[in-house]
Amino acid sequence: MGLMLLAPRVMSGELVVSERVIETTVLAQSTQDWGGSPLAEYAQGQPEVTVARVTIPVGMALPLHEHPFMTAGVVLQGVIEVRTDSGKTHIARAGEAVIELIDQPHGGANIGDTDAVILVVYAGIKDQAFTVPVRQGDI
Repeated sequence: MGLMLLAPRVMSGELVVSERVIETTVLAQSTQDWGGSPLAEYAQGQPEVTVARVTIPVGMALPLHEHPFMTAGVVLQGVIEVRTDSGKTHIARAGEAVIELIDQPHGGANIGDTDAVILVVYAGIKDQAFTVPVRQGDI
């Protein structure tokens, strides 16, 4: 569902209603992550939101990791493949949103021919890591 607002402008002291509108488009809204698991309840503690721009160069991949808190991202450029340690995959292209897995080992790879750029929002707890590396012996 989108939100549309008229954008008034003032020109020479007169109020003019613009023909353009401000639009809001929900890119993702879900009670489940991309793998179909229900999202966990919010954690206890002082909430801390982190917004990050992640760039994955062509041919590179993020190491296996977990997010203990809700995390979502929007691919701004390129194509990524997110893969669990069990082989389940999800592909997201520029303009698409991803609701990340919580407490499940996964990694992301740039499978396109240009750098992949992702805007990521971490809904975490102050002084707690929002990304935790996973060693092969941990799984």
